[in-house]
Formats: sequence, C-alpha cells, structure tokens
Amino acid sequence: MKKALFQWSGGKDSSFALFMALKEWEIKGLLTSLSAEYKRISMHGVREELLDLQAASIGIPLYKMFLEEDTTYDTYDRELAKSLSPFVEEGIKDLVLGDIFLEDLRQYREEKMAKVGLKCHFPLWGGDTHQLFKEFVQAGFKAIVVAVNDSVGERFNGRVLDMDFYNDLPEGVDPCGENGEFHTFVYDGPIFSEPVDFKIGEKTIREYNYKDADGNDINSKVHFCDLELAK
Repeated sequence: MKKALFQWSGGKDSSFALFMALKEWEIKGLLTSLSAEYKRISMHGVREELLDLQAASIGIPLYKMFLEEDTTYDTYDRELAKSLSPFVEEGIKDLVLGDIFLEDLRQYREEKMAKVGLKCHFPLWGGDTHQLFKEFVQAGFKAIVVAVNDSVGERFNGRVLDMDFYNDLPEGVDPCGENGEFHTFVYDGPIFSEPVDFKIGEKTIREYNYKDADGNDINSKVHFCDLELAK
C-alpha cells in the first residue's frame, strides 16, 4: 500500500476523504494549520485540544502548522513547504486532500505541491455534493457546524449534520459548504475508535472586511460555535 500525507481540517470533507483514502493509501500523518495566537484550527475555530482528541481517536499521527493572524498567501506557501519538506525527504511523494469541485483551488494546490515534490490526490473530486452529504450521513459520521456565513443563517450554527439539516438548507447553498458557506467538526464515525467528547460553548459573531477579485469592498459576518472539552 502506497504511503501518503493527508491535509486535515477536522471537518466533514476531510473526514469523508480520509475514509475513502484509507482504502487505497497508508496515511502516515494528518497535517493541520492552526492560529498561532488562538491555538484553533484555521477557518474552523476549533480548539487545539479537540483536534488532538480527534486525531488520537482516528489513530494517525497529527502534525501542526501554526500561522500568524496576518499571514499572507506567500507566507502560507513558505510555511506549508517547510512543514511538508521532512515528509518528502523521508520518501513520501503524495498528499491527499478533501476538495470536491473548486477547480482554481485544485490547480493552486497542485502547482504549489509540485514545487515541494508532492503529487495531490482528491478522493471526493467531481462528486455530487448532494450525494456526498447523504453518503457521509449514511456511513455513520457525526459532525456539528462550528462556523456559518451570515448569508446561510445563524440558525444553522451549532447544528448537527443530518437529513433535517440537509432539508433545511436555503436554496443555492451547497450541502457540503464547498463554497465556504459553513464549516464543521467531525466527532464520530467509521474512522474513529471512540467519539470525541465535547460540549457546546459560547456562540459569537466575527466581522470580516476584504476586497473581492474585482476590487470591491466586501463585508462578511461569520457565526462561530465554540466547542469545549466536556470535562
């Protein structure tokens, strides 16, 4: 069985992609980026302690890349290359990721990883996200929404992914959140030896201001659901 590294976010797409990848690959490690200041998973806001429990239950070594809040794309690329280089030196030539259909993101990843010496693989690529959501639930995975865009709605924050969640999603929202509509934390499923025990903490809103590809000023609000250690 070929050896590979997995770029891990702790969310549904990562979990389902890992589930698929383990049928073909020997995954030697999970690599996750976290905020250096807050010690939380980038974008998702999940605490480092819960990430540790998640990886321990999965039974695959976890490797962390800590990034500053003002990290640029260039800095991210350099830090990622630095984190990946030891694995390449050990003879690992493949990286598995959970992307589904964003072609520009795939191209970006493939170009950057090729420079490091890694070939990218996408087990979920091209899949119908409605079908993937249903298969994820049917496989026995359990996930909770930890971040959701204001455009989707605050009422989805902190909800468990099930068919009720799927049926309640507003029209036009990708059921896998592939456009960044929402992010999740997976706490149980067929790749876990035991569930990750947590409790729901404070719910907060963060506001982001940025420019889109056309130079327009964009204001976006994201609702976060903090997860805490149960004990």
